[in-house]
Amino acid sequence: MHFSPANGKEIGLGLTFCQLEKKHASFIVNWRYSSPYDYYNFNADTVQGDLHYLIDAKNNFWAILNRQGELEGYCSFGLDGQVPGGDYSTEALDIGIGIRPDLVGQGRGKQYAQAVIEHGASQYRTNQLRVTIAEFNKRAQRVWAQLGFEQVERFIKIGYGEEFVVMTCTVQIVN
Repeated sequence: MHFSPANGKEIGLGLTFCQLEKKHASFIVNWRYSSPYDYYNFNADTVQGDLHYLIDAKNNFWAILNRQGELEGYCSFGLDGQVPGGDYSTEALDIGIGIRPDLVGQGRGKQYAQAVIEHGASQYRTNQLRVTIAEFNKRAQRVWAQLGFEQVERFIKIGYGEEFVVMTCTVQIVN
């Protein structure tokens, strides 16, 4: 699972971000999280569609690689980070993030989130950021709160009944 970050940019922790490609997506759709985080598992019945979605450049997915070129996670910026039922009328860059299952729960969430924030703010030239997190995922909520994000909304996902929280933050853009 080594990848060459051809046109990637190293940020913090030695993490490199590069456009997500099929080779990355093929691993990601097969990642399996244990309960209750299995909510984030991709559905085996929709793998082909998910692969196409992940590698479609208009969806703004990025692979997160370590210095050895190993895939440690992925992130997205834009509409993918929005959940049906939330109020996204305020302009902000929506962030989505997924970390490889064997790396989850090791206390590195803040480092990953910080690197994603830096990459997103720099790449998309915005200082208004937003994350939408499943209400049960208290670990993720704590991580983003530690980075200055504040809860601005709580809502029920349309058609599913699950509760989500929306958190926002204003950051400085660093060149």
